[in-house]
Amino acid sequence: MNLMVYCQHVLGIGHLCRIMLILLQMPEHRITLVLGGPPVSVRLPDHVRIVQLPGLRMDEEFSGLLPVNPGQDAEVIRQQRTKQLLSLFNDLLPDLLLVELFPFGRNAFRFELLPLLEQAKEQQRCRVVCSVRDILVERDNTIKFEQRVIDRLNRYFHLLLVHGDPELISLDKTFSRMDDIKIPVLYTGYICQPPNPGDRERMRGRLHPDDEDQLIVLSAGSGSVGTSLLQAAVNAFPLLDPTHHLRMQIFTGPYMPDPDFRQLSASANNNICVKRFSDDFPAWLAAADLSISMGGYNTTMNLIASGCRALVYPFGQNHEQRMRAKQLEKRGHLQLLTDMDLHPAALAEKISWILTTTPQPPAIILNGAARTAEQLTRLAKGEPVS
Repeated sequence: MNLMVYCQHVLGIGHLCRIMLILLQMPEHRITLVLGGPPVSVRLPDHVRIVQLPGLRMDEEFSGLLPVNPGQDAEVIRQQRTKQLLSLFNDLLPDLLLVELFPFGRNAFRFELLPLLEQAKEQQRCRVVCSVRDILVERDNTIKFEQRVIDRLNRYFHLLLVHGDPELISLDKTFSRMDDIKIPVLYTGYICQPPNPGDRERMRGRLHPDDEDQLIVLSAGSGSVGTSLLQAAVNAFPLLDPTHHLRMQIFTGPYMPDPDFRQLSASANNNICVKRFSDDFPAWLAAADLSISMGGYNTTMNLIASGCRALVYPFGQNHEQRMRAKQLEKRGHLQLLTDMDLHPAALAEKISWILTTTPQPPAIILNGAARTAEQLTRLAKGEPVS
């Protein structure tokens, strides 16, 4: 199969990470991954080729697009990207086009996506798939938004893949017009990167902890937000019972501003280690006795897959993270943190309590990457999806 994938990250890299996990499940296919956001370093399997469009990002208010490289003209970049994208499609003539999030999001990139989708429609042979997570962010004008989504889905797409488990959260919780979607809608299960068998023993052996040592892993996803959570945990650490032999490993994320990273790094000592990121993050979660993190899709599903105790502080500017985390809290998979919990004494009390609890094994579908790869292959071959 010849597969073309469009992915545009604007704030974090969660969308890109999910796409990469899907593509890793498809080594027998030729895949071209088109990226259009700020440069990001990712490990590429041999069967995936990246094409980087001239970079665009959202402004601070999420009201418009700006060049990644200051001084460039945004309109010129739009024209360059559209021309490059259409030329690439003509060169590849893909069997399948996978578009991440659009038309449920990324409407600011319609200047290039609508011409691309028109071209795919004219080719007829190419199957077009929308890939979307379980929860949509809230919109100011829901009626107008949902009508636009329905019109574009039904006109251009052949399949909608929802990366979630409907027994936990179904898409109709944040999109009311599911009955008006005329193409197949399939739930893949959640996409995550579970630890490998033996990762806990391997990682803890590498760290040389005593049997009584307890490891706390802190993380803030990409690092675009989350400094307040990490700093709160650092402030709470001295208040924890020293007889618990606690160690703290902090991953700030690659996008954390340098001043914030330096401030956190100044707290490092024999029991607190601060790093930007780890290529082996699922193994760290497997080794951990407790994860304290933001509530992004990827981090949350990775910690659920690890079976680790978890305190989660959802991003407050939209409902997506909190909505998912509340459902998982009801199932005993994690505990939510509020703003009040970020006071040092309150957080220390929360940490001490949760370390006495027993972690719950995963009870949701977590094989979304493999399931997605299977359905994409079936669709490209002309086989029925199910």
